[in-house]
Amino acid sequence: MKGKLTLVLGGSRSGKSEFAEKIAESSGKNIIYIATAAVRDEEMAERVKLHRERRPKDWFTVEEEKDVLGVLSRGGKGDVFLLDCATIWLTNLLFNGQCSEHEPVVSGAKILEEVVRLAETVENGLDLIIVSNEVGLGIIPEHPLGRLFRDLAGKANQVLAAKADSVYLVVAGIPLEIKSQPQN
Repeated sequence: MKGKLTLVLGGSRSGKSEFAEKIAESSGKNIIYIATAAVRDEEMAERVKLHRERRPKDWFTVEEEKDVLGVLSRGGKGDVFLLDCATIWLTNLLFNGQCSEHEPVVSGAKILEEVVRLAETVENGLDLIIVSNEVGLGIIPEHPLGRLFRDLAGKANQVLAAKADSVYLVVAGIPLEIKSQPQN
């Protein structure tokens, strides 16, 4: 039996994570929250702290920067996985722990292969909610690496949206359903 894939897109501080959390909570199932952010400075530590405080205490949290597919393969059927956030995961894969502003470690094509595998995990019966940033609506990045990331995130969102049962765009805290498919 196929699971359900839900994609929640939005800009920075749009309310996308809170909306995805509401979707997960309304499922009535056990929630496994996959957090991809690494805490490397005080500002990120504060963001992560706010996310942790907001989540219900009965949710199981897995902090995993890169091996999201491994987390999903170990999970149980009937659970809902909430991945927050895909674009941070893409960044983690792109640099693979290397802090370089000039050269990615992994090619965009290899990362998109991972994104396809991520979207296909619902074929095994699990439900997956993915939060991702819509980064292509702003200023064109000045540097080639910024443009590479923007393009990679855009392609990844296209792959995920094509496979998703439901896609929402959250703008100013208001979710807009932009794709819906009835479940069989």
